[in-house]
Amino acid sequence: MPFTNHTCVMAVEIITREDLMTFKAELLSELKTMLSNTSAPRKKWLRSREVRKMLQISAGTLQGYRINGTIRYAKFGNTFYYSQDEIDRLLEESSRNTLRRTATSS
Repeated sequence: MPFTNHTCVMAVEIITREDLMTFKAELLSELKTMLSNTSAPRKKWLRSREVRKMLQISAGTLQGYRINGTIRYAKFGNTFYYSQDEIDRLLEESSRNTLRRTATSS
């Protein structure tokens, strides 16, 4: 096979740290706009089905949480309602407890 000499010419563009920071700011701004336009409004009250799905627990576990006072609720007719803020608080508290247990066991 004969040897052939091919030359490639490539344009080089230098990207500065300032360029990257500008790109980052623009990207974050666009993402925030997209997410704020598509997110559903936050519900103040959740039904048992929604809470069970969110916490990945059974109906019996949720009932146990109601009975032992782990979770506060309101009942209207035959339907239980739970405050979204209360669920968020429980998740945050659980997360902190998990982090503490992980840190002490390491």
